[in-house]
Amino acid sequence: MASAETAAEHERILREIESTDTNCIGPTLRSVYDGQEHGLFMDKLEGRIRNHDREIEKMCNHHFQGFVDSITELLKVRGEAQKLKCQVTETNQKLQNDGKELLTSMDELRQCRLQQRNIATTIDKLTHCLPVLEMYSKLQEQMRAKRYYPALRTLEQLEESCLPQAGSYRFCGIMSENIPRLRTHIRDVSMSDLKDFLESIRKHSDKIGETAMKQIPGAQDLVDFSPVYRCLHIYTVLGARDTFENYYRKQRRKQARLVLQPHSNMHETLEGYRRYFNQIVGFFVVEDHILHTTQGLVNRAYVEELWELALSKTIAALRTHSSYCTDPDLILDLKNLIVLFADTLQGYGFPVNQLFDMLLEMRDQYGEVLLKKWNQSFRQILDQDNYSPIPVVSPEEYQRMAGQFPFQDPELDKMPFPKKLPFSEFVPKVYSQLKEFIYACLKYSEDLHLSSTEIDDMIRKSTNLLLTRTLSHCLQYAIKKKNVGLAELVQIIINTTHLEQSCHYLEEFISNITNVPPDTINATKLYGTSTFKDARHAAEEEIYTNLNQKIDQFLQLANYDWTAAQGGGQASDYLIDLIAFLCSTFAVFTHLPGNAIEHATLPGKVAQTACMSACKHLSTSLLQLLLEADVRQVSMGALQQFNVDVKECERFARAGPVPGFQGDTLLLAFIDLRQLLDLFTQWDWSTYLADYGRPTCKYLRVNPHTALALLEKISRSMKDTSRKNNMFAQFRKNERDKQKLIDTVVKQLRNLIATNQA
Repeated sequence: MASAETAAEHERILREIESTDTNCIGPTLRSVYDGQEHGLFMDKLEGRIRNHDREIEKMCNHHFQGFVDSITELLKVRGEAQKLKCQVTETNQKLQNDGKELLTSMDELRQCRLQQRNIATTIDKLTHCLPVLEMYSKLQEQMRAKRYYPALRTLEQLEESCLPQAGSYRFCGIMSENIPRLRTHIRDVSMSDLKDFLESIRKHSDKIGETAMKQIPGAQDLVDFSPVYRCLHIYTVLGARDTFENYYRKQRRKQARLVLQPHSNMHETLEGYRRYFNQIVGFFVVEDHILHTTQGLVNRAYVEELWELALSKTIAALRTHSSYCTDPDLILDLKNLIVLFADTLQGYGFPVNQLFDMLLEMRDQYGEVLLKKWNQSFRQILDQDNYSPIPVVSPEEYQRMAGQFPFQDPELDKMPFPKKLPFSEFVPKVYSQLKEFIYACLKYSEDLHLSSTEIDDMIRKSTNLLLTRTLSHCLQYAIKKKNVGLAELVQIIINTTHLEQSCHYLEEFISNITNVPPDTINATKLYGTSTFKDARHAAEEEIYTNLNQKIDQFLQLANYDWTAAQGGGQASDYLIDLIAFLCSTFAVFTHLPGNAIEHATLPGKVAQTACMSACKHLSTSLLQLLLEADVRQVSMGALQQFNVDVKECERFARAGPVPGFQGDTLLLAFIDLRQLLDLFTQWDWSTYLADYGRPTCKYLRVNPHTALALLEKISRSMKDTSRKNNMFAQFRKNERDKQKLIDTVVKQLRNLIATNQA
């Protein structure tokens, strides 16, 4: 059974081998080798091959004769074919020879027509390409000449009209590819030119501003603005105008901040301020020119915004730097420079009111600096003055002095030369300095657009400060400084009197230079009169103080023997010297004016006051000397000597060292001492105690405290004397009685004091 199936399978495979393409026989053969009977298959295959070989041999034997006949016929035809070939070759050669010239002519004709066509095509193409090349050549020339705005226009024509008409040539493609790069190059180069322009105007703003402030050539004559215009046009063509405007404004804002930043040492010289103002003016002159020559690159709002920034920064810088200035001439020059700065920018349409307001603020600082300078001048004048009347030896010199100081004295005019003016050198010098100060104030007020009334008010207020503060302090300094003698103080009183009289001349002087009458309503009045009065009063007080100090110095030389048995017959030496000093001193006071002083009622009022003050101080000091706590005992002999000294003082007062006192007015300075000494020397206690408190009391000026203190000193002295007498057994009865009386008076005085206190 298995053998029959195997045989059938082998048969099928053989049929497939016979009928199937050899490329697909592989799977069939594989099935044979996968089986177990491949030997048997091979045997069948061999048998099948032998069968086919026999059939082929039979077929060949059957057709062999026909094949032989065909070969024979073919051999016959070969000879004829060879002949025909030779004839064809010969005919072809003849034909070729005959058509060679024709072909040559036709080839020439073809080439000619081809050339004609090419020439026509070339001409046509060149007609379209030549404008492109010419335009591109023009572009290159413009680029080389740095004519970038025309180049940009050429580039636009090249791109929009010429290149599309030329066609798609390689050079056109190259040109098209280059166009964006050329545009970028033009934009970059124009921007570079703009940056160079911005850098240039930043560096030359100083020169531009200086020229503008001199009001000579305009900005267009100093600056080449073409880079701005070119760059603006180029960016406009490129559709990037906004980018350009933003860039330009941003860069100029940065430059504005740099320009507005002052140098740290700007305040040291006027040139520093000048450079600062020149740069600012130069900046805004350029911006104003750009505003009016371009269409919207900058607008009015932008320029006004920059000016507001500049105004605030400038004013702040000026306030800071000018505050360091201590030279009035520099401040005045700065003021003039600021006025020029403001007027220049106002001419370009910028509002400058704030600058003039700041100048009014600076006026106060200028006034303070002037006051400091004049303080030094006044101090120097007062320090260098000899405090002596000015000698005049000729009419010319007298007239020259009258020209320096308004002085009129008919009596002095009648006196022969040489003669002396009543005042010292510092009077005309101070008066001249007052006028110089007024001129200095006037110089600052010029060109500030102020009315005459405002200028007049400003000058008067500043002059009042000079008088009431600066000059007043200097006079006080001169009066209070050490080593100022009575003669100098007397001369100061005379000088201030004449300066006081000259105040109305100063009023007229100010009115003349301001053209404002002094009697104008609300016009500020000068306080010179009060200033010189105060100085004179201070000098008078200093005279009184100085005299009292001299008196104290003499009193320090007093050397009383408070236990002396009896007094001397003449005044003490120190007191004689003191009175001699007072006599010589009061002789100096005869130079003092009297009726010229407003508060004086009699000639020599200052001398009278000084004399009365000196006598009162001497009386008080002598009393204090008598009542001094260190003096525990006072003998009656010492009291007698003290009484002699007081009488010497009274003789001095009675002699009238200074004229003008009525009666014994000057003696009243010693009335307290006189009544006290009379009470003790006359031992009139009954009268004192009985009449105490009555207006008609003989010893009305004797204070019970004073009387008690002196009585206790005398009591101690007498007790001490009694002890000495006891030692020698010589105590007398009358001494004991007197001691009892003293004790009784002491008790009564104490009761009187207690009663008054209650």
